Amino acid sequence: MDRAFIFDVFGTLVNWREGVAQVLRAAFAERNIDADPHQFADAWRARYDPAMARIRAGDRGYVPLDILHRENLDETLTIFGLSEAFDETARIALNHAWECLPPWPDVRDGMDQLRPFGFLAPCSNGSVALSVCLARFAGFQWDTIVGAETAQSYKPDLEVYRASAQALGLRPDQVVMVAAHNSDLAAAAEAGLQTAFFPRPSEHGPGQTTDLTAEGDWTYVARDLVDLAGQIRAGA
Repeated sequence: MDRAFIFDVFGTLVNWREGVAQVLRAAFAERNIDADPHQFADAWRARYDPAMARIRAGDRGYVPLDILHRENLDETLTIFGLSEAFDETARIALNHAWECLPPWPDVRDGMDQLRPFGFLAPCSNGSVALSVCLARFAGFQWDTIVGAETAQSYKPDLEVYRASAQALGLRPDQVVMVAAHNSDLAAAAEAGLQTAFFPRPSEHGPGQTTDLTAEGDWTYVARDLVDLAGQIRAGA
């Protein structure tokens, strides 16, 4: 094939906030902890980009996202005053929450419809290990896995997109980066990739104000992944 569709995963394909909150809710209930699982999930996720920024800036060598998630979990437990409630075994279990995230309703159907038109692969900040576990849980059928671990860096470093295209044996302009985040697509476009946007207006919960509409001249703008597949099919 001379075309590929590579995907942001957290937020674009899976509902990370609800998935993580579900695991936290059960863990809190087991320990009689009166804490809001969504608030904790948001706080945990808020440490995600700052942790990656240190690596992108060269202040720290590349480490897989699984490690950053665990470090961020430890810090978030401290902030919430819950350090004593979770021993090492419990923390390992909580960290696996990122491997058990539900896909948005349109995703599996949309992927099936896109598959005849190009390779499908995640271009995620998740590690290969995290990505394969999440794929098993969510029912994703990838042709391969590219992204942060391929490039030994984190999006939106342009090298992540370029290295992903190279790993697929394709030029950047033969690859479509699919994301519900305008900043992700801006970097992909700068790296020479085609781009596709659709919104996930509840990714961050009620009252979300970001990424509700396309904010760039993206190659494709769709309602969801099924709509994007229809546009690709119509143009084939």
